[in-house]
Amino acid sequence: MTGDGGSVKEAAQDAASTAQEQTPLRALARTGFAVSGLLHIIIGAIAVSAAVGAGGGEADLSGALHQVAKTPGGVVVLWAVVVGLVALGAWQCLQAMLARAEHWPLRWARRIKEASKAIAYFVVAGTAFRFASGGEASSSDTTRGIVRALLSAPGGMFLVMAVGIVIGSIGGVFVFRGATTRITNDLRMPTGAAGLATLVVGVVGYIAKGAALLVVGILFLLGALTSDPAKASGFDTALKTLGTLPFGDAILLAMGVGVVTYGLYLCVRTRVARL
Repeated sequence: MTGDGGSVKEAAQDAASTAQEQTPLRALARTGFAVSGLLHIIIGAIAVSAAVGAGGGEADLSGALHQVAKTPGGVVVLWAVVVGLVALGAWQCLQAMLARAEHWPLRWARRIKEASKAIAYFVVAGTAFRFASGGEASSSDTTRGIVRALLSAPGGMFLVMAVGIVIGSIGGVFVFRGATTRITNDLRMPTGAAGLATLVVGVVGYIAKGAALLVVGILFLLGALTSDPAKASGFDTALKTLGTLPFGDAILLAMGVGVVTYGLYLCVRTRVARL
């Protein structure tokens, strides 16, 4: 039985390795980085627009997709977003299956990390699919609805607090990876000025994205403690909350520029990612 199980496992890993080596999948996965970068650039631009008093929509996924949908040819771009992110999600699934480490706890930690990325890409692809199909949705309203449902469940406050802790922890990892330049582990770093530019946009982008996620995590904790779903409404609420602080417009402007920079980094990663 053990031998048969080992053979099945090895066959599955061989199939995953073969699929990972396919050039079309690699190309589509790189497209996933590009479309994700585009969405972050739009989200950051919306935040910058709000900071300088020029209005704008929701500085989150739904706001970015809405902006894309109303541009000429936007539907084509939306379908490219769907395809690219599904491919990137599939790639992360393969990464999870092929994760290696000498000790099993570390191996499973890597698998969970890669699988979590895959889920995130699939969720964003699903939202983009809704827009590409002619529908719309509000990320903030969806998040509030989920938080409201969780808070009404037994032990819901602790569930929402756990979500906040997870999101905040992810934000902390982003800040850490940016500040310590560990992002270069995922890249085939170019030399000279191109390498320096890649490092700068990566560090600035990761720290800005991580700071925003830390605020989102804190807002989830506040929403749990006050039983107020409106406080835990996602990225747009986090950025606008920063805008209410002393020197809030300057902070919001800096965060918007940082998110745009993270989007640029993802676009650069399209060419230099280790895939």
